[in-house]
Amino acid sequence: MKYLHTMVRITDIDASLAFYCEALGLTLLRRYDNEAGRFSLLFLAAPGDESAQVELTYNWDPETLEGGRNFGHLAYAVDDIYASCERLQAHGVVINRPPRDGRMAFVRSPDGVSIELLQRGDALVPQEPWLSMENVGSW
Repeated sequence: MKYLHTMVRITDIDASLAFYCEALGLTLLRRYDNEAGRFSLLFLAAPGDESAQVELTYNWDPETLEGGRNFGHLAYAVDDIYASCERLQAHGVVINRPPRDGRMAFVRSPDGVSIELLQRGDALVPQEPWLSMENVGSW
């Protein structure tokens, strides 16, 4: 048995690619548009780790997506949690759970999917402005 991917439904391809690729730093591996089925599949992965993929599924006919705590979150290890959060903020992403401990942060995708960022290796030394930041919304 081999893990292949996790599928997440999206409502806006451009907004999702801006979040997942430009802000979060994932790479678009491939895209499949199925005209007969009226859907698009976009497969993403962290650079250098194509074995753990996220499949973004876009249904061409409008639908309402409602998030639920039953899904949980996607998690990624990052080399510098502070730099990652700064990049996300520069792209307009709210840091829902700031990395006050130098180890963990949470953000949400445009469709409300919770994303956990974990510092690779040891936690960084706690520092401002993260140390004083409060949680925002749910994560």
